[in-house]
Amino acid sequence: MRIIGGQFRGLHLAPVGEGDAKAHLRPTSDRVRESIFNLLINGGYGDPITGARVLDLFAGTGALGLEAVSRGASRVAFVDDGAAARALLRRNIELTRTMGVTDVWRRDAMRMGPNRGAGYSLVFLDPPYRMGLGEKALASCVEGGWIAPSALVVWEEGVPPVAPQGFDMLDQRSYGDTVVTILRAGE
Repeated sequence: MRIIGGQFRGLHLAPVGEGDAKAHLRPTSDRVRESIFNLLINGGYGDPITGARVLDLFAGTGALGLEAVSRGASRVAFVDDGAAARALLRRNIELTRTMGVTDVWRRDAMRMGPNRGAGYSLVFLDPPYRMGLGEKALASCVEGGWIAPSALVVWEEGVPPVAPQGFDMLDQRSYGDTVVTILRAGE
C-alpha cells in the first residue's frame, strides 16, 4: 500500500498484511484509491481536494485521507474506534510527517455528536461492507453539522448504496467487490 500521487507519491505506508477481520481492516487497494482520486480530479467537480477540510470516517489505515493531504488538502480528521486501526493510522501519519495537519479521533462514526467547528468539504466513508453502517454514519454527520454545504462524499461499499435525502448522486462505479459512490450534499 502506497501513496499514489502528490508530494508523498510512492511512499509506502505501514503494512496491514491481508487485513484484520476482527478489526474490520480492509484497506482500499491502490488501484481503487487511484480511481477515486481520478474521479475527483477529472469528474467535473472543480478542484475538491486543494485546500479541503477532509473527514475520513472508518479511517482504518488512513490511506484515503493521507492521499488527500499528499494532493493538497489543508486538514484531515480521521475517525475510527478500533485500536488496531488507530495504531496503523498513527504510524502512517508519522511516515508522512503530517502530524500538524491531521487529527485522529477515537469515535464511533455512527454517533458523531455535534461538530464544534466548520463543516468538512470532502468526506470519505469506507465502512465495513454490507452492514448498513454507512447510512447511519452519514445521518449522524448530517445531524451533527459535520458536512459543509455542497460537500462531496466518497462512499465505498460492497453493494450500491442509495443516496440519502439531502444528497445528489453524481457518480457510481464498481471495482471488483467495491462500489464507489460520489454524492454531493445539498446547500
